[in-house]
Amino acid sequence: MQTFFQYHSEQDPFRLFSIEHIITIAIIFVFCLFLFFLRRKLEKQGIRRVLRFFLLFLLLVFDVSHHIWLASENAWTLKDDLPLHLSDLAVLLAIVMLLTKSLGLFQFLFFAGLGSSIQAILTPDLGRFSFPHFQYVEFFISHGGVVLTCLFMVLAYQYRPTLRSLWMTVLIVNIYGVCVFFLNKWLGANYLYIMNKPKNASLLDFLGPWPWYLLSVEVIMIISFFLLYSPFWLKKKLEGS
Repeated sequence: MQTFFQYHSEQDPFRLFSIEHIITIAIIFVFCLFLFFLRRKLEKQGIRRVLRFFLLFLLLVFDVSHHIWLASENAWTLKDDLPLHLSDLAVLLAIVMLLTKSLGLFQFLFFAGLGSSIQAILTPDLGRFSFPHFQYVEFFISHGGVVLTCLFMVLAYQYRPTLRSLWMTVLIVNIYGVCVFFLNKWLGANYLYIMNKPKNASLLDFLGPWPWYLLSVEVIMIISFFLLYSPFWLKKKLEGS
């Protein structure tokens, strides 16, 4: 148990696309499929309410536990542990969305939250925390929970992203990025990986040196948002014809 929570872990470091990582991705994917196949059941208000509060509880407990764990290990710092990475902020916004059922918040989270969480799941910056360390478990439950939450709102409440909300999200993320840049300068931090690339392998490794990879990230972000929107666009086209 001590090894499970030990901050200075003696486990092997996280390896991208290791067997454990692939199995974890597969489990999240299976839960998404399970939610999709149960979409008719989600029309019942009782089941919908239970699942909504279960997701809310799951995200809240693991997010709070993560910060308590860091504080108990004397490892929490302003420089590294504020929820300012887009995928970390998405966890907090997903909790608020589940509480309020806000359509406006969904419109933002569907693109920024879903896109950043999928990227985090595929190329996590976990360093020395490999399975079954608490940090590993918390990371994938939190980010996988955001993916499930967005899918849940689509299936249970028939919330839909729009083309307008896509471009509004692009604008908001860029304004947010500028604010985080100045906060990084003040704290000597690297939130959003604006100042330099993460130490572990990530998509940014293929996008050139700083600051040029920031332009590439902008293009990739817009493309990924359109990919997320494409099933709804295609559905509209098919219904129109």
